[in-house]
Amino acid sequence: MTFRSRVGAFLDTTVFQNAILGVILFNAVILGLETVAPIMARAGGAIIALDRLCLAIFVVEIVAKLYARGIAGFFRRGWNIFDFVIVGISLVPTTQGLSVLRALRILRLLRVVSVAPSLRRVVEGLVTALPGMGSVFLLMGMIFYIGAVMATKLFGAAFPDWFGDLGRSAYSLFQIMTLESWSMGIVRPVMEVYPKAWAFFVPFIMITTFAVVNLLVGLIVNSMQDAHHAEDTARTDTYRDEVLSRLDRLEEMIRAQADKGGGR
Repeated sequence: MTFRSRVGAFLDTTVFQNAILGVILFNAVILGLETVAPIMARAGGAIIALDRLCLAIFVVEIVAKLYARGIAGFFRRGWNIFDFVIVGISLVPTTQGLSVLRALRILRLLRVVSVAPSLRRVVEGLVTALPGMGSVFLLMGMIFYIGAVMATKLFGAAFPDWFGDLGRSAYSLFQIMTLESWSMGIVRPVMEVYPKAWAFFVPFIMITTFAVVNLLVGLIVNSMQDAHHAEDTARTDTYRDEVLSRLDRLEEMIRAQADKGGGR
């Protein structure tokens, strides 16, 4: 086994993955402490040094993966690209106009997703659901557009702050869809002027909140189940191939011993 292959095998070990996960969580705590002025006043130097140490560990990890997998093999995997971008953002100088990137260092915490298999499964299920979710979002956009036009025509004259134009109506309807102060905050004041306004708002809530949103949740859950099933199938296939390979080697050994015995 070459040194490169040994490095690659070490990077895939559970011990190394758990160690990186620990560094990620520790770095998240450090970045949180940097926002506390009294703590920075007392131990700012040590906190910044620990932050740079964590970043150095991440850089070493990325370099080791590039060495073990090669550039083509490294960038062939989406999670490696994700890690590369997150760590690369942290290395950009935070001076003058780029100082906003300093706040983006907390994105390193997202590397937990690439390390933890359960979180990877959730993200993969979400990504798989995106095509179906696009159709649902299109349907919801049509419903919101129709509702916003109707609300502007019906209630815009009396309530210009909520339904004065298309944008305000869409925002108010979004608030109603989330059920945030929809009754006492918007609908009941509207019903004081338009008593039959409930005939518009109640069906809108039933369609958007209870139907379309639950449809989105169902799509995501199904995609996660499919991703979990695919992962289990791949794990089963790998185990089966390993068992068959061992059986083949055992059969070859038995034949070799039989040939030796026959030769005698």
